[in-house]
Amino acid sequence: MKSIDLRVEGMTCASCVRHVNSALASVAEVDEVSIDLATGRVRVSGDADAQALVAALQDAGYPARREASAPEASKARGCGGGSCCCH
Repeated sequence: MKSIDLRVEGMTCASCVRHVNSALASVAEVDEVSIDLATGRVRVSGDADAQALVAALQDAGYPARREASAPEASKARGCGGGSCCCH
């Protein structure tokens, strides 16, 4: 099972959170959805396709894009791991 981090725009209230959760839960292979309304960040656990998640959110009226997870972001910055500032 993997986690996919998304940035979702347009969420302003608890109703928006329910709509986003419902849109993501309808995608095959989604096991769990965690939503942070304040930051607009969403983490989806399961084996779902990232493009399918973004498309489901777009169809529900919420523009979204994939964000690099912490390990991916560390690699992009050239971090080799360990106890640096990236962890």
